[in-house]
Amino acid sequence: MSERMLPHDLVVRGRRVLTDGGFRSCEVAVADGLIVAIEPLGTGLRGQDEVELQDDEALLPGLVDTHVHVDEPGRTEWEGFASATKAAAAGGVTTIIDMPLNSIPPTVSVEALEVKRQTARDQVFVDVGFWGGAIPGNTRELRPLHEAGVFGFKCFLLPSGVDEFPPLDAAEMERDMTELAGFGGLLIVHAEDAATIEHAPHVNGARYDRFLASRPHSAEDIAIAEVIDRARRTGARAHILHLSSSDALPLIAAAKREGVRLTVETCPHYLTLTAEDVTDGATAFKCCPPIREAANRDPLWEGLVDGTIDSIVSDHSPATLELKAPGDGDFAVAWGGVASLQLGLPVVWTEARRRRIPLEKVVEWMSARPAALAGLARKGRIALGFDADLSVFAPDDGFVVDVARLHHKNPVSPYDGHALSGVVRETFLRGERVDFAEPRGRLLRRDAA
Repeated sequence: MSERMLPHDLVVRGRRVLTDGGFRSCEVAVADGLIVAIEPLGTGLRGQDEVELQDDEALLPGLVDTHVHVDEPGRTEWEGFASATKAAAAGGVTTIIDMPLNSIPPTVSVEALEVKRQTARDQVFVDVGFWGGAIPGNTRELRPLHEAGVFGFKCFLLPSGVDEFPPLDAAEMERDMTELAGFGGLLIVHAEDAATIEHAPHVNGARYDRFLASRPHSAEDIAIAEVIDRARRTGARAHILHLSSSDALPLIAAAKREGVRLTVETCPHYLTLTAEDVTDGATAFKCCPPIREAANRDPLWEGLVDGTIDSIVSDHSPATLELKAPGDGDFAVAWGGVASLQLGLPVVWTEARRRRIPLEKVVEWMSARPAALAGLARKGRIALGFDADLSVFAPDDGFVVDVARLHHKNPVSPYDGHALSGVVRETFLRGERVDFAEPRGRLLRRDAA
């Protein structure tokens, strides 16, 4: 049979392929970008391109990261679509959803969304979708943005760090939830209480303990209670971003049992780093909410295992070296955000295997669950009819992080020098290898997802 007549575009064979039934020895066939066959190993499926996994490799679904700040246009020196999506692909991430702030203009109107799409077009190496923003005065923009294909709407309950994306107060949040409930929209919330932080000790200087005291557990706990209360009243879907405080877990669990339409994410840095790790002046670790005490970390893992926390995403929030790591190491001045888009899977897997948590659970939290949050019906699983977004991962291989070798635009990350387990050796987007030469990613719309 000639190559042109072969029935499939790609066939991947391996002894560890993560399907809905767990890891299996099988062959996966791809045609027109979709998974069209999953058969036992030895079936002999044929394709124009055939990949044989090595004995130490596993085939995983591409990860879905629903919390990425790309920053382009307007602050492209922080991160851009080309650099961010290359980093994503190198880390086994095949779909990202871009946050509506840090770029200029922020994605708070249909016109601003079109600016984002025009900027991203023809330079993305993975698939990219967009969140809209909910800010004071743009309630009337929410339905048009939803109809234009954003995946939901982000708001802050305290200053965001950039003047062009101001926060909502609780009454404004409830008004927007009422609007979103009318058409099935999703509100994703940076939940820290402004008044609590205003009355906390103010941060200054290079001491991390002072920065940590300036963002107490109670600021998250109070804000999350407010989100739950307003979601209960309106019937709207609400999602808590980057949960850091484990003290909020009982409140979240109770709300879910009650039937409040609530989901929750956390991030690799909260699951793997601790305040005790952070030396004074180490501003690469600064993020909001902060990396908390070692005693806070175990309950977050327990919350993942019992289902109180739904997913793990990066909250990749980069900045230039000058903004992120000022020479005096002042936590009050440094930009708050952890750059980790390329590193999420090995970071989480390194800690998960230490805790005897299987790889398939890690992938569920980082792929299937974020895809479900965004309504990406063909992402996050190796299953018939799904996009052939695949990652070849060697879970027992290892490496030491060198920020200068990452695809992130700026060489700063708290993981620099860390020894990690798990290496992403190859990534496929809709059955085509991501080769970092030709951007083949697509721009996704909610209504077409």
